[in-house]
Parts: sequence; structure tokens; C-alpha cells
Amino acid sequence: MPMTEQATGAHHPQPRPRSGGQSAPEHVTGAQSLIRSLEEVGADTVFGIPGGAILPAYDPLMDSGKVRHVLVRHEQGAGHAATGYAQATGRVGVCMATSGPGATNLVTPIADAHMDSVPLVAITGQVASKAIGTDAFQEADIVGITMPITKHNFLVTKADDIPRVIAQAFHIASTGRPGPVLVDIAKDALQARTTFSWPPIMDLPGYRPVTKPHAKQIREAAKLITSARRPVLYVGGGVLKAKATAELKVLAELTGAPVTTTLMALGAFPDSHPLHVGMPGMHGAVSAVTALQKADLIVALGARFDDRVTGKLDSFAPYAKIVHADIDPAEIGKNREADVPIVGDAREVIADLIQAVQKEHSEGHRGDYEAWWKDLSRWRDTYPLGYDQPEDGSLSPQQVIERIGQLAPEGTVFAAGVGQHQMWAAHFIRYEKPATWLNSGGAGTMGYAVPAAMGAKAGAPDRAVWAIDGDGCFQMTNQELTTCALNNIPIKVAVINNGALGMVRQWQTLFYNQRYSNTVLHSGPDDVNPQARGTRVPDFVKLSEAMGCYAIRCEDPADLDKVIEEANSINDRPVVVDFIVHEDAMVWPMVAAGTSNDEIMAARDVRPDFGDSEDD
Repeated sequence: MPMTEQATGAHHPQPRPRSGGQSAPEHVTGAQSLIRSLEEVGADTVFGIPGGAILPAYDPLMDSGKVRHVLVRHEQGAGHAATGYAQATGRVGVCMATSGPGATNLVTPIADAHMDSVPLVAITGQVASKAIGTDAFQEADIVGITMPITKHNFLVTKADDIPRVIAQAFHIASTGRPGPVLVDIAKDALQARTTFSWPPIMDLPGYRPVTKPHAKQIREAAKLITSARRPVLYVGGGVLKAKATAELKVLAELTGAPVTTTLMALGAFPDSHPLHVGMPGMHGAVSAVTALQKADLIVALGARFDDRVTGKLDSFAPYAKIVHADIDPAEIGKNREADVPIVGDAREVIADLIQAVQKEHSEGHRGDYEAWWKDLSRWRDTYPLGYDQPEDGSLSPQQVIERIGQLAPEGTVFAAGVGQHQMWAAHFIRYEKPATWLNSGGAGTMGYAVPAAMGAKAGAPDRAVWAIDGDGCFQMTNQELTTCALNNIPIKVAVINNGALGMVRQWQTLFYNQRYSNTVLHSGPDDVNPQARGTRVPDFVKLSEAMGCYAIRCEDPADLDKVIEEANSINDRPVVVDFIVHEDAMVWPMVAAGTSNDEIMAARDVRPDFGDSEDD
């Protein structure tokens, strides 16, 4: 099985025993060995559901004083909760499921974690080893199914192998570029007798993540930075994974270059900082998108030149040289050729860049970006993010999200679903610190927000956690509110309820002549069920109350602050607020799919005028 290193994250030491040396062997079952191994690697929370093949592991789990198990209502919820836990805490998230459909229900969150480089260990039960390949009851080849979407995976058929595999899984998940690792354990391996001792001997030939960047490449990058006229620091999620935000701030202020943070990097650099020009991408700020397009140097740090950032690739940043730093060598040159490729951990790369730029400065080489900043400031001032209030007096979804951000306690974690509300949450909440913004960036998984918020709150119980969800996303995983209610995980959920699949509806408005095919959510076709005409099905307030939550509905802008403050004041159970918002609100700015970033629209029928006639 290939073990390829895959990129953008922090370096963590290999798992160590809690006490000094090798522990004395204990005679245990494979299942007991699994739980002991989880305790030793420091796992304190597991999200999962028992079933036949994994059942032996649940018996010793009951006796563990170190590992808390949270019984979810759907395995997808377990996977997203483990991701939210990992993103909020920086530790490895853990989920557990049984064989067959239990394991396959983890495929979506595993793929999601893989796209967003989240350290995750998924433990699945498998049918007995002799039954593998016979189409036994609840058998699925979950190792084969997940091979393309995991950093690595294991099939364990011998009880003796369990400690070593668990130690390796946590090490692989958390080092280099973080990512998901699957451990599939046959039922007879869980039931067999074995001995347990810690730490196991780990042997991972070929797995040697490069963390220290090459000095020559660093020097070349520093020379380009100080000689450029229009540089941009293009910051991706890898900077957060590497815990390199303090170093990033030093580098930005040292160089004076503008900083743009991707959707996955919000909070890596303070939104309020004068050097910040916004988020790039299909729905990015005009100033950020245009800065990349007109740059003569892009310094990409832990970013992957995703299609949502580049737009039409062959027209992206046509005047820019590229410095691309990433811990995953496979990312460098994948979408855009790099003039200076740098393989290394983002924290070490940025720290070395700081020293190299300081040396350039000491030799009299300092970038002159005054004209560049005049352009950037003009674009930022002329085309700020904004929105219009609905003319009919209904709630503006942008205002709802903006006020939630403004009234939330300091340090609040925001988890968003996918769609219009995700983009508005990225635009209108200020992210000043890392680990305050969780979302499904690469996969774009609807249903992510509620379970991810649950995982974040379980991992960081002292922090307020708001899930910003759409009514479409909410109906995919809201059953985890029951889990929250029963396990004292008091998250807050804002349902941005426009009665439709909002982003799809926006595309239908713009590109399909307002033919709204199958995007209305709260009622069926009138000719099918006339009795439902004018009603909202389901009633999210009643539904949430039935799951043990405190629920409120807000329809009047005059009530907005009062309702949000009421939600913030309740901390003994989950809170759900059903915000009934205007259905025609759209996300702007926008670069239409497949077009050049040069064609960005600041608002409907508003093409920015950059006031330039030459792009040298």
C-alpha cells in the first residue's frame, strides 16, 4: 500500500508513553489493547456508534477513565464531529463505526478531511478475518473504498498488531501534511488474546516528511520579495495547520506586502490588519482577487492554487512569478508552475524567510510598494464587501450573520455549512485569531456545520460555538442536536432559512433564466400537495424542541439583536434560531465558474473599473 506524504501542516513528535520507559506487558484482548492504545496516544474523545463487528471494542471502552465516547445518531455525524474537534483543538480527531454501512457512512467525512488536510483517525470494525472476501453480512471493503481519500489506511487481522498500528495511525495523521487515516480491525482480532505494552516499535520506511526548507530556495524567495513591485502573500490553510500565524504576521509587517487569506485560512492573519486585502476566490473580495491578478510576485504559503481561487487557470495572475512553499511536494507545480519551489513546514519556511528578508534589508535591498498600495487601497475602498437591505422589510441574511459575529462572546468558534450562508459567514464575521472558523472548503460538504460544531464544543467546552447553517444543510445532519442535548454539548445554531437551496437558486437566477428547478425546500409542488401551500415543512422550532433544544424563530429585523442575545445567554442546552430571511439575497462579489478572475463582478451588473491602462 503506498504511503505518500501529502502536505501543509505541523510537525508533531511520535507518540510517547505516559511514563518513562517501556510499560510491562499486560495480558488483554485485542479490544482492550485498542482502548489502551487510544489512551496512550492521548485520545480523550471518540465519536461513534456501535455495531456487530466493532462491538468487542465497546465493552472495554465502558471501563476507560480517559476516553470519552459520544454516541452520535449517524456515522457521518461522527466523522464531521471528529473533524470539528481536530480543527478547533489542533489534536487528532477520532471516530468509530462498525463494518459495512457503518464504515461506508464515514466515507463523506473522510473525503472531507482529506481535502482539507485534517488530522483524523477513523476506526472501523470488520467481519472476521476468515470471512473477508466472502460477502459476509455487513462486509464492505472499506480499505479499498477509502484508499484514494486517506493519507494511509490499515487492515488489522492480528491482535498483536493493534498498538503498533494505532501509534502509526496517529503519527501519520498528525505529522507532515495532516490527513485522515483509517484503521479497519477484523472482529476476531478484537476478540483474540494478546499482550499490551507501550510504546510499540514503529517502522515507517519511506515516510519522512521534509519540514526544513532548502536555504538556497529561501534566499531566492527573499530576493524576489525585495525586488518585486507588486507582491502578494497568498496564505492557505497550511499556515494554520503549522501553527505559523505569529510568524506570518512578522513576515507581513517586515515586508509590507499585502496578505490574502483563503477560505481555509481565515483567522491566520487578522481581518482587521491594514495589510489584509481580504479573501480571494470565486466569491472573494474584489481587492484580493484583483491583487492576485495584477501581482508581479505571488508568495504562496500552505496554499494549493485551488480552482475556486484561480478561476480559469490559464488566465490566473498572468504577470506573476510564483514562490510556492508547501510541506507536500505533490502540491508544488500541480496547478501552477513555481519559479521558486520550497518544500517544508510553513512555520519553518516563514521563520527562515524572515531572516532572509532581514538580510536583504541590511544589504540595502528593500521593496518599494508605495504605488502598489495606492492601487490596493483604492480597490479596497471602492469595492468593499456590502449588501442591500430587502425592500420588503424582511430579514437580510447578511445582516443576521454580521450581527451574530458582532454580538458573540470573544473567542467564539464559528462552523459553517456550505452555500450562500458559508460565503456570508466568511465575509461578514471578523476573524482575528486562528481556530475560530471551521468549514468544509475542498469538498463543500452540506451537513458539515452541526456535527462539526458539536465536535468543536466537545473539544473546547469553554468556548462558545455557533453553527451558521442553511435550511438545506440543516436537514442533512440535524439529528446530531439530539446528541448535543443528551451529552451536554450546548452549541448554538443559526438556520439561515430562505426556503431554498440558496446557492443553487442563485445560479438558476443568473444562468438558467430564473427557472427554479427543485430548489424550493419548505413546500412541495402546489399541484402535488395543495394543503401544504404557504406552510413551512418542517417547522424547525418544533423539530429542534423535540430534540431537546431551546428554539426561537426570528422574522422581524427589529427583533434581531434581542434574539441573538437571548441565544448567547443560554448555555445549559443547544439553542437553535430559525432566521426567516429574504429568498432573493445573493452572494457578491462573484467570478462565474470557468471564467477568468478578470471578469469578477462586484455586484449584479457591476463590473469593477480598476482605472488602469497598463499592467506591466
